[in-house]
Amino acid sequence: MRHRPTRLTALALLGSALAVLATAAPPVTAAAPEHPGRRHHLPVLPGVVPRAETPTLHDDEAGGNADADDPAIWRNPADPDRSLVVATAKEGGLRVYDLDARVVQSVPAPPAPGPGDAPGRFNNVDLVHGLRLGTGGRGGHRSRPADLAVTTDRGRDRLRVYRITAPGRSGAAAPLTDVTDPAAPPVFSAGGQGEINEQRTAYGLATWTDEASGRSYALVSRRERTRIALLELLPTARGTVTYRTVRTLDLPASFRLPNGRSWSPCAEPGEQPQVEGMVVDPAHRVLYAGQEDIGIWRIRADLTGAPVLLDKVREFGVPGTYDEETEECAPGADPGFGGKHLAADVEGLTLLPGRGGGGRLLASSQGDDTFAAYDRRAAARVPGGGAYAGGFRVVAGRGALDGAEECDGAAVLNAPLGRRYPHGLLVVQDGRAGDPGDGERASTGFKFVALEDVRGALEG
Repeated sequence: MRHRPTRLTALALLGSALAVLATAAPPVTAAAPEHPGRRHHLPVLPGVVPRAETPTLHDDEAGGNADADDPAIWRNPADPDRSLVVATAKEGGLRVYDLDARVVQSVPAPPAPGPGDAPGRFNNVDLVHGLRLGTGGRGGHRSRPADLAVTTDRGRDRLRVYRITAPGRSGAAAPLTDVTDPAAPPVFSAGGQGEINEQRTAYGLATWTDEASGRSYALVSRRERTRIALLELLPTARGTVTYRTVRTLDLPASFRLPNGRSWSPCAEPGEQPQVEGMVVDPAHRVLYAGQEDIGIWRIRADLTGAPVLLDKVREFGVPGTYDEETEECAPGADPGFGGKHLAADVEGLTLLPGRGGGGRLLASSQGDDTFAAYDRRAAARVPGGGAYAGGFRVVAGRGALDGAEECDGAAVLNAPLGRRYPHGLLVVQDGRAGDPGDGERASTGFKFVALEDVRGALEG
């Protein structure tokens, strides 16, 4: 989620300061502005330059209330050059892009069910490969494997599911087809449409197929709450997809600090520290969940066992007082219990797999416009900490391509994608995209980064 006005305002200056500094590809060094009680010294981080960017989206009436948030990358096995990026645009629905970052398809979010009700709003997206869908014909229970894009509809508190079809060489065929079962239930709201309209609804998302059972799941977080739900995806004989809740898990909303005090991050009254960015490491059967104002949790992918806090944001433990008139939080003195590598919010999490279970977990550190990397093997086994393995920024290059700031979502595909990205691709959301001439318009988009450039930044 992009920064809310309730964030600790002194810390919010950090991202703005670094946005000015991160303007070229070479490594940059910066010290954060002074925070009450402590001065953060940021590490030297290299910059990587994007190869392409999508058309800018605008979150206003003229722009269709489209707000870029979260991407997923689908590899076309028959023709990798014609692979796709599927991305959420919130009330603007879904966008499908080719590898040149051009729009291939726009899928609208569902309309509001009635006057005064919340319309559809697509928040996060992830992919499922090879789920067997019924053909919907008269031939009994025949089925075919299908690749799916699954998205959280925050406005309607449901999952929506789209079958992915390889586009024809003419580019005319729409690659996404809605296969959501009409009877698919709300994920969290048991009280009907009135509760859904309050928007404490389906938010973050990560999919997972259990190799042992062959069953596919979606792990879904709840907006402004700490709850995560494990949903099993269920194909029907009609060729649609529904789901059922297997179990839920509630992460902590408050924490006991080393000084004996209890702490919760400052927020609007009634709002708990939510999770959005999530990714599953299938080799280790682990879910990584980014609790935005807290840090990154390691949890068993089936939501059993005790969660472990892998890393904390720098602001962890900083007290704040909420001002109802300004709708902002005034920070107190920093007691020094936070981490070193993440600035709230923790956002997009994605996995860069390597050989033999190696590779990196990548996390968007939204508050300072950086990305943190964690050793995949160490992250899966250590009690907490010790797994940090460097970081980078996505920075402006020559010409019109700018960098990525206030990043919400990210996705990696570590596989050859034809001539454009023969070594794989990283796609990141850019929370401040577009031409500065757009003025005060909320402008977002996505940047495409060659994966070899990311590896070079992390290993160089």
